[in-house]
Amino acid sequence: MAIGMFRAIDVSASGLTAERLRMDVISNNIANVNTTRTEDGGPFRRQLCIFQARKPFARWPLMDRQKPQQIGYGVRVASIMSDQAPFKLVYDPNHPDCDKDGYVRMPNVNIVHEMVDMITATRAYEANVTCINSAKDMFNSALGIGGRR
Repeated sequence: MAIGMFRAIDVSASGLTAERLRMDVISNNIANVNTTRTEDGGPFRRQLCIFQARKPFARWPLMDRQKPQQIGYGVRVASIMSDQAPFKLVYDPNHPDCDKDGYVRMPNVNIVHEMVDMITATRAYEANVTCINSAKDMFNSALGIGGRR
């Protein structure tokens, strides 16, 4: 039982780590909403976090011997990939990065979409904090029950 109790915190902690990285990536997208020239030469491309279920660690030897159940081990960011959506074209013949027709290729970042993603990442982060706090409260209650005789 103790292993399961601590694993509940570990699973939520993996969610905290993943959502924190997701919020950092979203913040970077927002910061580059007007970046028309990167080191690669083109406009900034929106970045996305790809989440993946974590595999059991070697430190969970008892869990590996269980019957093949689908038990959660948490989540991790498997990769950060570039969004391949097309760039926005904006007519601005005075911009230094415009083409011969006066159009500037702008990043494929949509502020509204980024803000929605930021809200969902924040809510997921808060949910994981709530799970950790609930687990701590249950541990304290269990210790209190065991101490009463």
